[in-house]
Amino acid sequence: MGDRPVTVRTRRAMRNKLLSRKQFVVEVNHPGKANVSKADLAEKLGQVYKVKDEKTIVLFGFRTQYGGGKSSGFGLIYDNLDALKKYEPKHRLVRNGLAERLERSRKQIKERKNRMKKIRGTKKKDVGGGK
Repeated sequence: MGDRPVTVRTRRAMRNKLLSRKQFVVEVNHPGKANVSKADLAEKLGQVYKVKDEKTIVLFGFRTQYGGGKSSGFGLIYDNLDALKKYEPKHRLVRNGLAERLERSRKQIKERKNRMKKIRGTKKKDVGGGK
């Protein structure tokens, strides 16, 4: 594998008090490796930012630079799990193992969509479209 270690850098870091999180761009140098797992990155970021619970770290949107060796993505560190579950989209909660994926057939999804088109306003939640 690569002889040089993986380096993780954050830039454009800011504190978002409204969503009770820190957010930043993550840049990873990984010469000689295809990529680095998000679990390894979360572990390293947890050490850098002194995070107690690594489940509050969310990493997504990673793209490897052409030619390899360098990747960049986005990272969020929530203050606690309650804030994470409140503000994160469901698909990212499922990816991180904090929510269960709803199994629906393709036909069910299409039928619900077409029922929703016929109804306006707050009545949509009765059809099954509201949260």
